[in-house]
Amino acid sequence: MPRYRWVNHKQTFRQEIDGTYLWSPKRKANGARNVFYENMRAAVPGDLVLSFADGLIRHVGRVAEFAFTAPKPEEFGSTGGYWSAVGWLLPVYWVTLANPVRPRDLIATLGPLLPGKYSPISPTTGYGLQSAYLAEIPQSVFDIIVGAGSAVGSAAYDVDALRRGGANSLSYSVVSEEMDDAVEKRVAADLTLDDTTRRTVIQARRGQGRFRDNVHAVERVCRLTGITNPTLLIASHIKPWRLCETAAERLDGMNGLMLTPDADLLFDRGFVTFHDDGRPEVSKRFNQRDLERLGLGGATPGVFGLSEAQAPYVASGLRAEQCAYMDYHRRAVFVA
Repeated sequence: MPRYRWVNHKQTFRQEIDGTYLWSPKRKANGARNVFYENMRAAVPGDLVLSFADGLIRHVGRVAEFAFTAPKPEEFGSTGGYWSAVGWLLPVYWVTLANPVRPRDLIATLGPLLPGKYSPISPTTGYGLQSAYLAEIPQSVFDIIVGAGSAVGSAAYDVDALRRGGANSLSYSVVSEEMDDAVEKRVAADLTLDDTTRRTVIQARRGQGRFRDNVHAVERVCRLTGITNPTLLIASHIKPWRLCETAAERLDGMNGLMLTPDADLLFDRGFVTFHDDGRPEVSKRFNQRDLERLGLGGATPGVFGLSEAQAPYVASGLRAEQCAYMDYHRRAVFVA
Protein backbone atom coordinates (compact mmCIF):
# COMPACT_ATOMS: atom_id res chain seq x y z
CA MET A 1 0.00 0.00 0.00
CA PRO A 2 1.32 3.46 -0.81
CA ARG A 3 1.98 6.08 1.81
CA TYR A 4 0.70 9.59 1.30
CA ARG A 5 2.91 12.66 1.31
CA TRP A 6 2.67 16.43 0.93
CA VAL A 7 5.43 18.67 -0.40
CA ASN A 8 5.72 22.43 0.12
CA HIS A 9 7.66 23.50 -2.97
CA LYS A 10 8.03 27.17 -2.08
CA GLN A 11 10.36 28.81 -4.63
CA THR A 12 11.32 25.63 -6.52
CA PHE A 13 7.79 24.67 -7.60
CA ARG A 14 8.15 25.16 -11.35
CA GLN A 15 11.59 23.53 -11.60
CA GLU A 16 10.49 20.44 -9.67
CA ILE A 17 7.20 19.98 -11.51
CA ASP A 18 8.76 20.48 -14.94
CA GLY A 19 11.77 18.37 -14.01
CA THR A 20 9.68 15.49 -12.54
CA TYR A 21 11.53 15.33 -9.23
CA LEU A 22 11.85 16.67 -5.72
CA TRP A 23 15.19 17.86 -4.37
CA SER A 24 16.24 18.82 -0.86
CA PRO A 25 19.41 19.34 1.13
CA LYS A 26 20.33 16.51 3.48
CA ARG A 27 20.52 18.68 6.59
CA LYS A 28 19.72 22.19 7.73
CA ALA A 29 22.21 24.96 7.00
CA ASN A 30 23.58 24.60 10.55
CA GLY A 31 24.14 20.86 10.08
CA ALA A 32 21.16 19.78 12.18
CA ARG A 33 18.92 16.93 11.11
CA ASN A 34 15.61 17.76 9.44
CA VAL A 35 12.78 15.22 9.42
CA PHE A 36 11.30 16.77 6.28
CA TYR A 37 14.56 16.11 4.42
CA GLU A 38 14.86 12.63 5.92
CA ASN A 39 11.40 11.86 4.53
CA MET A 40 12.99 12.02 1.08
CA ARG A 41 14.91 8.84 1.90
CA ALA A 42 11.87 7.23 3.53
CA ALA A 43 9.73 7.61 0.39
CA VAL A 44 9.10 4.40 -1.56
CA PRO A 45 8.21 3.94 -5.24
CA GLY A 46 4.43 4.10 -5.50
CA ASP A 47 3.92 6.64 -2.71
CA LEU A 48 1.52 9.46 -3.68
CA VAL A 49 2.43 13.11 -3.18
CA LEU A 50 0.35 16.31 -3.08
CA SER A 51 2.15 19.34 -4.54
CA PHE A 52 1.50 22.58 -2.58
CA ALA A 53 2.73 25.99 -3.76
CA ASP A 54 1.41 29.54 -3.55
CA GLY A 55 -1.48 28.42 -1.35
CA LEU A 56 -2.78 25.86 -3.88
CA ILE A 57 -2.48 22.16 -4.61
CA ARG A 58 -2.34 21.80 -8.39
CA HIS A 59 -0.63 18.44 -8.93
CA VAL A 60 -0.54 14.89 -7.62
CA GLY A 61 2.64 12.86 -7.98
CA ARG A 62 3.76 9.24 -7.79
CA VAL A 63 7.21 8.46 -6.43
CA ALA A 64 9.02 6.61 -9.22
CA GLU A 65 12.31 5.68 -7.51
CA PHE A 66 14.07 5.70 -4.16
CA ALA A 67 15.83 8.99 -3.48
CA PHE A 68 19.54 9.18 -4.22
CA THR A 69 22.38 11.62 -3.69
CA ALA A 70 22.55 14.29 -6.39
CA PRO A 71 23.96 17.79 -6.92
CA LYS A 72 21.59 20.72 -6.46
CA PRO A 73 19.80 21.11 -9.82
CA GLU A 74 21.40 23.75 -12.03
CA GLU A 75 17.95 25.10 -12.93
CA PHE A 76 17.55 26.32 -9.31
CA GLY A 77 20.02 29.08 -10.18
CA SER A 78 20.53 31.38 -7.21
CA THR A 79 17.47 29.98 -5.41
CA GLY A 80 18.43 28.45 -2.09
CA GLY A 81 21.93 29.86 -2.25
CA TYR A 82 22.49 28.82 1.37
CA TRP A 83 21.61 25.17 0.64
CA SER A 84 24.37 22.61 0.38
CA ALA A 85 25.60 21.75 -3.11
CA VAL A 86 24.62 18.08 -2.74
CA GLY A 87 21.33 16.67 -1.47
CA TRP A 88 18.58 14.09 -2.07
CA LEU A 89 16.86 13.79 -5.45
CA LEU A 90 13.54 11.94 -5.52
CA PRO A 91 12.09 11.17 -8.99
CA VAL A 92 8.34 11.92 -9.03
CA TYR A 93 5.89 11.72 -11.93
CA TRP A 94 3.32 14.51 -11.76
CA VAL A 95 -0.22 14.85 -13.15
CA THR A 96 -2.44 17.92 -12.93
CA LEU A 97 -5.56 18.07 -10.78
CA ALA A 98 -8.79 18.80 -12.65
CA ASN A 99 -9.28 21.78 -10.33
CA PRO A 100 -6.69 23.42 -8.06
CA VAL A 101 -7.49 23.10 -4.37
CA ARG A 102 -6.91 25.76 -1.69
CA PRO A 103 -6.41 23.83 1.59
CA ARG A 104 -7.16 26.98 3.57
CA ASP A 105 -10.77 26.74 2.35
CA LEU A 106 -11.03 23.22 3.80
CA ILE A 107 -9.09 23.74 7.01
CA ALA A 108 -12.11 23.12 9.27
CA THR A 109 -12.23 19.59 7.89
CA LEU A 110 -8.51 19.05 7.32
CA GLY A 111 -7.24 20.55 10.60
CA PRO A 112 -8.22 17.70 12.97
CA LEU A 113 -6.82 15.11 10.52
CA LEU A 114 -3.37 16.65 10.03
CA PRO A 115 -0.38 15.16 11.87
CA GLY A 116 0.05 16.52 15.38
CA LYS A 117 3.78 16.75 14.71
CA TYR A 118 5.51 17.62 11.44
CA SER A 119 2.36 18.83 9.70
CA PRO A 120 3.01 20.55 6.35
CA ILE A 121 0.46 23.34 7.04
CA SER A 122 -1.00 25.03 10.08
CA PRO A 123 -4.04 23.03 11.30
CA THR A 124 -5.77 26.27 12.27
CA THR A 125 -5.02 28.66 9.39
CA GLY A 126 -4.19 26.36 6.49
CA TYR A 127 -1.07 28.33 5.63
CA GLY A 128 2.06 26.37 4.72
CA LEU A 129 4.68 26.05 7.44
CA GLN A 130 7.97 27.68 6.51
CA SER A 131 10.10 24.88 7.93
CA ALA A 132 8.20 22.03 6.23
CA TYR A 133 9.20 20.37 2.96
CA LEU A 134 8.18 16.73 2.46
CA ALA A 135 5.72 15.51 5.09
CA GLU A 136 3.77 12.30 5.57
CA ILE A 137 -0.01 12.72 5.79
CA PRO A 138 -2.93 10.38 6.50
CA GLN A 139 -4.81 8.96 3.52
CA SER A 140 -7.90 10.81 4.74
CA VAL A 141 -6.21 14.17 4.08
CA PHE A 142 -5.13 13.02 0.63
CA ASP A 143 -8.65 11.80 -0.19
CA ILE A 144 -10.30 15.08 0.88
CA ILE A 145 -7.92 17.13 -1.27
CA VAL A 146 -8.34 14.87 -4.28
CA GLY A 147 -12.10 14.84 -3.85
CA ALA A 148 -12.15 18.63 -3.81
CA GLY A 149 -10.06 18.66 -6.98
CA SER A 150 -12.56 16.60 -8.94
CA ALA A 151 -14.59 18.21 -11.66
CA VAL A 152 -18.28 17.35 -11.77
CA GLY A 153 -18.66 13.88 -13.24
CA SER A 154 -14.92 13.32 -13.69
CA ALA A 155 -11.90 12.13 -11.75
CA ALA A 156 -9.54 14.54 -10.03
CA TYR A 157 -6.63 13.30 -12.14
CA ASP A 158 -5.74 10.65 -14.70
CA VAL A 159 -5.15 7.59 -12.50
CA ASP A 160 -3.81 5.47 -15.35
CA ALA A 161 -1.36 8.16 -16.40
CA LEU A 162 -0.13 8.50 -12.83
CA ARG A 163 0.27 4.74 -12.46
CA ARG A 164 2.24 4.17 -15.65
CA GLY A 165 3.91 7.56 -16.16
CA GLY A 166 7.63 7.88 -15.78
CA ALA A 167 8.24 4.14 -15.64
CA ASN A 168 11.23 4.46 -17.95
CA SER A 169 12.09 8.15 -18.08
CA LEU A 170 12.41 8.44 -14.29
CA SER A 171 14.41 5.27 -13.64
CA TYR A 172 17.61 5.62 -11.64
CA SER A 173 19.74 4.57 -14.60
CA VAL A 174 18.23 7.25 -16.86
CA VAL A 175 18.37 10.07 -14.30
CA SER A 176 21.91 9.22 -13.15
CA GLU A 177 23.07 9.04 -16.78
CA GLU A 178 21.72 12.54 -17.37
CA MET A 179 23.53 13.83 -14.30
CA ASP A 180 26.76 12.16 -15.40
CA ASP A 181 26.38 13.74 -18.85
CA ALA A 182 26.16 17.18 -17.25
CA VAL A 183 29.27 16.56 -15.13
CA GLU A 184 31.16 15.21 -18.15
CA LYS A 185 30.47 18.44 -20.04
CA ARG A 186 31.92 20.41 -17.14
CA VAL A 187 35.01 18.18 -17.05
CA ALA A 188 35.48 18.55 -20.81
CA ALA A 189 35.36 22.33 -20.45
CA ASP A 190 37.66 22.47 -17.41
CA LEU A 191 40.72 24.42 -18.56
CA THR A 192 42.54 23.71 -15.28
CA LEU A 193 43.06 20.13 -16.53
CA ASP A 194 45.39 19.22 -19.36
CA ASP A 195 44.03 17.28 -22.36
CA THR A 196 45.36 13.93 -21.15
CA THR A 197 43.86 14.32 -17.67
CA ARG A 198 40.49 15.40 -19.07
CA ARG A 199 40.43 12.34 -21.34
CA THR A 200 41.44 10.03 -18.50
CA VAL A 201 38.84 11.44 -16.10
CA ILE A 202 36.08 11.05 -18.70
CA GLN A 203 37.15 7.43 -19.34
CA ALA A 204 36.89 6.81 -15.60
CA ARG A 205 33.15 7.55 -15.77
CA ARG A 206 32.71 4.15 -17.48
CA GLY A 207 35.28 2.41 -15.31
CA GLN A 208 37.83 2.40 -18.10
CA GLY A 209 41.44 3.45 -18.69
CA ARG A 210 43.74 4.46 -15.87
CA PHE A 211 40.96 4.22 -13.26
CA ARG A 212 40.39 0.55 -14.04
CA ASP A 213 44.12 -0.15 -13.85
CA ASN A 214 44.34 1.68 -10.52
CA VAL A 215 41.41 -0.24 -9.04
CA HIS A 216 42.62 -3.61 -10.33
CA ALA A 217 45.95 -3.01 -8.62
CA VAL A 218 44.03 -2.84 -5.32
CA GLU A 219 41.02 -5.16 -5.88
CA ARG A 220 41.25 -8.31 -8.00
CA VAL A 221 38.13 -10.13 -6.83
CA CYS A 222 34.43 -9.25 -6.78
CA ARG A 223 33.65 -8.71 -3.12
CA LEU A 224 30.11 -10.00 -3.53
CA THR A 225 30.59 -13.13 -5.67
CA GLY A 226 34.27 -14.04 -5.39
CA ILE A 227 34.69 -14.06 -9.19
CA THR A 228 38.26 -13.31 -10.26
CA ASN A 229 38.11 -13.38 -14.08
CA PRO A 230 38.96 -9.77 -15.04
CA THR A 231 36.87 -9.97 -18.22
CA LEU A 232 33.78 -10.44 -16.01
CA LEU A 233 34.57 -7.55 -13.66
CA ILE A 234 33.69 -3.85 -13.81
CA ALA A 235 35.70 -1.11 -12.09
CA SER A 236 33.04 0.60 -9.99
CA HIS A 237 33.45 3.87 -8.10
CA ILE A 238 32.70 3.72 -4.38
CA LYS A 239 32.02 7.44 -4.19
CA PRO A 240 30.09 7.96 -7.44
CA TRP A 241 32.01 9.56 -10.32
CA ARG A 242 29.54 12.46 -10.63
CA LEU A 243 29.89 13.29 -6.92
CA CYS A 244 33.69 13.29 -6.77
CA GLU A 245 35.11 16.75 -6.17
CA THR A 246 38.46 16.39 -7.94
CA ALA A 247 40.11 14.54 -10.81
CA ALA A 248 42.26 12.78 -8.22
CA GLU A 249 39.17 11.31 -6.53
CA ARG A 250 37.78 10.13 -9.87
CA LEU A 251 41.03 8.31 -10.69
CA ASP A 252 41.93 7.03 -7.21
CA GLY A 253 42.17 3.24 -7.17
CA MET A 254 41.17 3.30 -3.50
CA ASN A 255 37.84 4.76 -4.62
CA GLY A 256 36.87 1.61 -6.47
CA LEU A 257 35.89 -2.05 -6.38
CA MET A 258 36.04 -4.72 -9.07
CA LEU A 259 32.52 -6.14 -9.30
CA THR A 260 30.52 -8.40 -11.60
CA PRO A 261 27.81 -6.56 -13.61
CA ASP A 262 24.99 -7.61 -11.23
CA ALA A 263 27.02 -6.69 -8.16
CA ASP A 264 28.05 -3.39 -9.78
CA LEU A 265 24.39 -2.47 -10.39
CA LEU A 266 23.39 -3.35 -6.81
CA PHE A 267 26.32 -1.40 -5.38
CA ASP A 268 25.90 1.64 -7.64
CA ARG A 269 22.18 1.86 -6.86
CA GLY A 270 22.81 1.53 -3.14
CA PHE A 271 21.12 -1.80 -2.56
CA VAL A 272 24.41 -3.29 -1.34
CA THR A 273 27.24 -1.72 0.65
CA PHE A 274 30.25 -3.00 2.58
CA HIS A 275 31.56 -2.55 6.08
CA ASP A 276 35.20 -1.84 6.79
CA ASP A 277 35.79 -5.46 7.80
CA GLY A 278 34.59 -6.63 4.36
CA ARG A 279 31.09 -7.67 5.40
CA PRO A 280 28.48 -6.90 2.73
CA GLU A 281 25.10 -5.50 3.77
CA VAL A 282 21.92 -5.63 1.72
CA SER A 283 19.31 -2.88 1.91
CA LYS A 284 16.26 -3.83 3.93
CA ARG A 285 14.20 -2.39 1.09
CA PHE A 286 15.57 -4.82 -1.49
CA ASN A 287 13.15 -7.59 -2.42
CA GLN A 288 14.08 -10.95 -0.87
CA ARG A 289 12.85 -12.90 -3.90
CA ASP A 290 15.06 -10.81 -6.15
CA LEU A 291 18.02 -11.74 -3.96
CA GLU A 292 17.21 -15.39 -4.53
CA ARG A 293 16.88 -14.87 -8.27
CA LEU A 294 20.36 -13.34 -8.24
CA GLY A 295 21.70 -16.49 -6.61
CA LEU A 296 22.03 -14.84 -3.21
CA GLY A 297 19.30 -16.83 -1.53
CA GLY A 298 21.11 -17.06 1.80
CA ALA A 299 21.15 -13.32 2.23
CA THR A 300 18.79 -11.54 4.54
CA PRO A 301 18.27 -7.80 4.11
CA GLY A 302 20.23 -5.86 6.68
CA VAL A 303 22.36 -8.85 7.72
CA PHE A 304 24.13 -10.38 4.77
CA GLY A 305 24.59 -13.95 5.96
CA LEU A 306 25.67 -16.51 3.35
CA SER A 307 26.72 -19.98 4.35
CA GLU A 308 30.16 -21.13 3.21
CA ALA A 309 28.46 -23.55 0.84
CA GLN A 310 26.64 -20.68 -0.82
CA ALA A 311 29.54 -18.21 -0.79
CA PRO A 312 32.89 -19.92 -0.22
CA TYR A 313 34.68 -16.66 -0.97
CA VAL A 314 34.99 -14.42 2.07
CA ALA A 315 36.21 -10.90 1.36
CA SER A 316 39.05 -9.46 3.39
CA GLY A 317 38.67 -6.12 5.13
CA LEU A 318 39.00 -2.84 3.31
CA ARG A 319 42.29 -0.99 3.20
CA ALA A 320 42.50 2.09 5.39
CA GLU A 321 42.51 4.35 2.31
CA GLN A 322 39.25 2.77 1.10
CA CYS A 323 37.36 3.23 4.35
CA ALA A 324 36.63 6.96 3.94
CA TYR A 325 35.13 6.35 0.50
CA MET A 326 33.06 3.43 1.81
CA ASP A 327 31.85 5.50 4.74
CA TYR A 328 30.55 7.99 2.17
CA HIS A 329 28.82 5.16 0.29
CA ARG A 330 27.11 3.91 3.44
CA ARG A 331 25.91 7.42 4.34
CA ALA A 332 25.07 8.88 0.93
CA VAL A 333 24.41 6.01 -1.48
CA PHE A 334 23.18 2.99 0.49
CA VAL A 335 19.38 2.71 0.62
CA ALA A 336 19.08 2.06 4.36
